[in-house]
Amino acid sequence: MANFTAADVKALREQTGAGMMDVKKALTEAEGNPEKALEIIRLKGLKSLSKREDRVASAGLVAAKVVDDGKVGVLVEVNSETDFVAKNQKFIDFAHSVLDAAVASGATDLESLLAAPLGEGTVQDAVNAMGAVIGEKIEVTRLVRVEGEHVDLYLHQTSPDLPPQVGVFVVTDAAGASVAHDIAMHIAAFQPLYLDRDHVPADVLDKERATLEKLTLQEGKPEKIVPKIVEGRLNAFFKDNALVDQDFARDPSKTVGKVLKEAGASVTEFVRVHVGS
Repeated sequence: MANFTAADVKALREQTGAGMMDVKKALTEAEGNPEKALEIIRLKGLKSLSKREDRVASAGLVAAKVVDDGKVGVLVEVNSETDFVAKNQKFIDFAHSVLDAAVASGATDLESLLAAPLGEGTVQDAVNAMGAVIGEKIEVTRLVRVEGEHVDLYLHQTSPDLPPQVGVFVVTDAAGASVAHDIAMHIAAFQPLYLDRDHVPADVLDKERATLEKLTLQEGKPEKIVPKIVEGRLNAFFKDNALVDQDFARDPSKTVGKVLKEAGASVTEFVRVHVGS
């Protein structure tokens, strides 16, 4: 007869994020002792780490903060295999401990972050331990660090029962502080790829121009006016992909560029991160 209750199972699941059957088996083996059951789950998880290497961790969350008086932004993406784990408070707390390690260490790339100290070991050690307890593949897959006169952050939940899945940093000059957050929200929704026309790589622009030329000729347009038509159609490409050319989410009668001009401001950089992409 089991010497543990449904409440014991629930508590251990919430603590570890492990599956119900795994928790029940551990509690049975531990004769109802929750601390011993936790250790059993952890040890079994460590033994199966290698078996999880080929599994895909595409769920998870982004955790981010702005530090140094609003001049530095740091973001980490921490992944799990399932949304069930992603919304577990233990996993959320772990992700924020990784973020704290990123801030404290000043890491600028993923390799240095994974080697940074966390607890009694490194971030990578903590990732392995978390995967062992939870029973899923856990990864830290991205580190973003931005700097500037003013850094604004927007985190977006794609579902109300999940932690943030989208994170946006907008870096502006000092004058941009008044509009930066609205622009960050715009970026989260409209997903621009480039800051402005000058930031579109030449090979991307050449490929788009060649495609538009081909399509325009196929439509039977006179060859002598094709370049003019193509340049007009490139404007639509910029409007879709360049931040300053996009219609502003809060007031579509203006472009983002016009909003910045009215504020006497400029955006120097932006980063948009979506979990799993």
